[in-house]
Amino acid sequence: MSFLDEMKKRVLLADGATGTFLQTRGLEPGGCPELMNVENPSAVVEMADGYFSSGSDFVLTNTFGGSPYMLKKYGFEDKVELFNSEGARLAKSVCPKNKFVVGSIGPTGEFIEPLGTVTENEMADGFKRQINGLLDGGVDAIIFETQMAIEELVLGIKTSKEISDIPVIGSMVFDKGPKGFFTMMGVSPEKAANQIYEAGADVVATNCGNGSERMVELAKELKSFSKLPLMIVSNAGIPKLKNKKVIYDETPEYMCENYKMLLDIGVAILGGCCGTTFEHINNCLLYTSDAADEEDSVDLGG
Repeated sequence: MSFLDEMKKRVLLADGATGTFLQTRGLEPGGCPELMNVENPSAVVEMADGYFSSGSDFVLTNTFGGSPYMLKKYGFEDKVELFNSEGARLAKSVCPKNKFVVGSIGPTGEFIEPLGTVTENEMADGFKRQINGLLDGGVDAIIFETQMAIEELVLGIKTSKEISDIPVIGSMVFDKGPKGFFTMMGVSPEKAANQIYEAGADVVATNCGNGSERMVELAKELKSFSKLPLMIVSNAGIPKLKNKKVIYDETPEYMCENYKMLLDIGVAILGGCCGTTFEHINNCLLYTSDAADEEDSVDLGG
């Protein structure tokens, strides 16, 4: 059973936060999460296994910052293929039958010319290195997540499709201002949905930046524009500073109440971003299971 075939049958449940968990296993503030794929692999395996055991149908690899541009900041630009292949291999090592591993690719931190100094070919070459590492580790799909610039996202999707025929998810971060939802680079949900579709992606998504209540509002808008299945990955609220520590205060019960509304909208994939835990995912499992019982298939269009 392929990732897309399974998604057509029922609502899929993704995993929760990566950074929040790894920080409890020794990742220091400002440290390189991908380094843990080779220096503390047991923590990465524990995380993937914990999410699978909590009900996730797929987990993301610990490779969000695995591009040559991001790894260069730590002096690891020559380890792109290794860190990505190991991140995928570790998640795959505990992946149950009929579940999946999705390769995570976050923002490069650079801008394509003329806004930035990186050429399209240079950025595409960076994507190829990361994607080839993920493919070598055995991922079932790719997600470009937490994206803000549509040019970078489109290039990433097209590059992935040139290399492999595995499914690709395109996910952007939106904030709500006086004129509605936009990414930091001024991309509207309508523009994002259209260009992600035209680039050849298989799923349109939004992650991070919002708590589950705001995600319900955003999902309605994205669903109205999207020709593709919709994935929503919410934070456990907006981060707050308490006793000099950053906290996310949405309880699993509160988040799941909003996730029931997301299911009513027709979201195909639900998951958790910053601040979400095994418990958040496990609580949401009940609702996604109920949705699968009620419907034979997921509405794939807007």
